[in-house]
Amino acid sequence: MANTAITPTRMVLNQLKGRLKTARRGHKLLKDKRDELMRQFMDVVRRNKELRTKVEQGLTAAFASQQVASAIMSPEMMEQALLYPRQSVELDLTYKNIMSVNVPRYRFQTKNNDPSEIFPYGFAQTSGELDDALEKLAQVFQDMLELAEVEKTMQLLAEEIEKTRRRVNALEYVMIPELEGNIKYISMKLEENENATKVRLLKVKEMVLQDAHHYKQ
Repeated sequence: MANTAITPTRMVLNQLKGRLKTARRGHKLLKDKRDELMRQFMDVVRRNKELRTKVEQGLTAAFASQQVASAIMSPEMMEQALLYPRQSVELDLTYKNIMSVNVPRYRFQTKNNDPSEIFPYGFAQTSGELDDALEKLAQVFQDMLELAEVEKTMQLLAEEIEKTRRRVNALEYVMIPELEGNIKYISMKLEENENATKVRLLKVKEMVLQDAHHYKQ
């Protein structure tokens, strides 16, 4: 809908045409960004599904071994075996830019690369099932970390998609139609003014001819 409060001048008309051109270009860029974000989002969703299945299977296997170990070992012995961990982990956080969205990248590194360091106990009085449980947990840890990374990425991308969608809709359904309406309104007003000016000039010409030559069309 045109804003009748605007001044219908050629300068305003040119300004509005420039704004309309910019708005259309911005609308196209935002639509392209939205579409690419959706593509990236769907890739992350598929990866999330794969990781979740893998992590659930790994944790199920680890917990099954732990349950067997708990049935064999006394609670006191289990607690004592796991009381003092020998291995430590350092977690690094970096960011990757995806379509102006900074998503996290988690990387961990163990203090000692010796695989046996995951066992904080001697093997004489512990169950082999406990060893299996810890090994399976160690194997699934990297997948769990990537799953956390992927789920946070999904959240951030979804928020950016929603913001971009709102901007696209605001341009497409509000700003661009309003600019087009105002341009049409000013163009019509300028045309009316030009026609009125032509009529006045013809009237003046007729009056001048009458006064100068007593001529009447």
